[in-house]
This record gives sequence, C-alpha cells and structure tokens, in this order.
Amino acid sequence: MVARTLDTDPEEAYQYSRVALRLASRVASVREAAGFASYVTQRYAEALTEFRAAKRMTGRVDLWPVMADCERGLSRPERALAMAGEPEVKQLDKAGQVEMRLVAAGARGDMEQFEAAVVTLQSPELASNAIHPWTARLRYAYAEALIAAGRGDEAREWFAKAAEADTDGQTNASERLAEIDGLEFTDALDPEMADENGREIADVEQGADEDDDELDELVEDASDDVDDDRDDQGDRDDRDDRDEIVEERPRRRIAVDDTGDDKVIYEDEEDVEEYYDEDDLEIDEVDDVRDSGDRR
Repeated sequence: MVARTLDTDPEEAYQYSRVALRLASRVASVREAAGFASYVTQRYAEALTEFRAAKRMTGRVDLWPVMADCERGLSRPERALAMAGEPEVKQLDKAGQVEMRLVAAGARGDMEQFEAAVVTLQSPELASNAIHPWTARLRYAYAEALIAAGRGDEAREWFAKAAEADTDGQTNASERLAEIDGLEFTDALDPEMADENGREIADVEQGADEDDDELDELVEDASDDVDDDRDDQGDRDDRDDRDEIVEERPRRRIAVDDTGDDKVIYEDEEDVEEYYDEDDLEIDEVDDVRDSGDRR
C-alpha cells in the first residue's frame, strides 16, 4: 500500500508506513518503504534512520546515495561529500554511481562550490550519447550547475540535451529551455492553467459581445436618425405643399359696399375685378371698419 500511494499521495503513504512499522518493524522491506515515505515527505531524519536499519538488515549498499542525500536535507552537505568518498560507492552499479555523483554535486552547490559541482558532474556518463534512465537527470543537473557557476551560455545546450533525453518527464528541462529562449511555457493539462485560459477566453468573448452590442446600438441609432430625417423631410414637404395651396388660393379681405353690408373680396386686383365692381365697393380693412364704428 505504501508503494502504491507513494507517487500519488506521499503523505498518505507515510501514514501507511507508520502503521506498517508498528506491525512489522523487523522486516527490512518495511523499513525501506518507511524510509522512502519519510524521504519524499522531507522527513529526512526519520528517513535516514529507516535506511540505516534496512542496510543493516540486508547488507545492501544500493541505499547509499539516498542516505547521503538525507544528510544534505539535514543541512549537512559535508557529510554527504564524505559518504561520496566511502568504499561503498565502488560497490554501486552504474546507476547508483551516477546517483552518488548527482548527490555529491548537489552538496558542492549547497556549499557554494559551483565550479567544483560542474567538475564533479563531468564524467563518461555525461559525455555519452547513449540514453539511459539517468541521462536526462544528469544532463539537467549539469545545466543547473553551469548556470550557478555563471556559465549560462553553455547551459542552454545541456538543457536542450536533457529535454531530448527526458521522454517520461523526469525534469522540467523543456520549461528551462523555454525560459532561456524567452518563451512562455504552459502546461495544457494543468487545471489551473486551463481555468485561467478559460477565463481569459471568456473575457475576450465577453468583450467581443460587448463590442457587438455597442455596434448594434450605433447602427440602430443611425437607422433611427435616418428615419427621423425622412419624417422631418416629409413634414417639410407637406408644409410646402400646403403653403403652395394657400398661395394659389386668393387672399380674402372684408369690404363694405354703399349699403353698409360686409362683403368678401380678394386682394389680387384680378380677383377683385372678377367678383366685384370696384366702383360699387368701399374697401376697408375689417379692423378699420370696426374701429370707426360705422356698422354699429
């Protein structure tokens, strides 16, 4: 159960390991599993205790590099370097020796001996073009050491080589390479990034919708203005037509004949001649007649 949850839920794996220790503390595999559960949750003192116990029970040395790394985790890099020079290192297989070299270089970096860290990683395994399970991590560590030593121009090449060898995502070499090249690297499978991108897309779409609504309003206002202009033009045309009709109709005035009766005549001379004889009429304005009081 510890091994099954170690990658997915390290804290849960650690809790399982505590239970297993209470039940079978004299079983080497239980002590080793408990050591790794403590190691991945950064409980380095507990991890070192369990690894030492497992080594005593089995006599194996394959845990030596991770034990040295626990010393680093406990801020004792000098002890890690001392372990790198112990006879146990020669008993390690190739993968174990590469791991020990990585730990030793990390210890040099902890002590700010950056150039020494670069030299520590320089090895036939680093120079080899063959791809092994440790190749990506070794190249990545070398690139990091170069950057720490102020040799960033050389680091890009090794990040690129690490990314080429890293087929199962052991490192973030691709991201580091993108940073050097000034590119922004995002993980499409990251839910937080997906949610952020989704919000950005939604914001863009919302902005586009707002722009469309504003455009529709402008078009509608323009259409209303055209309709209003047409209505105003129609009203003016109607008024002009009425004015023409009024102008065509003779203008009327009130006149008084000899008998004192009011009669309607037209101002135009031709109209007056057509309807009345000027000799028979005394033409006065209505207001003049009323003011003079002749009719009253």
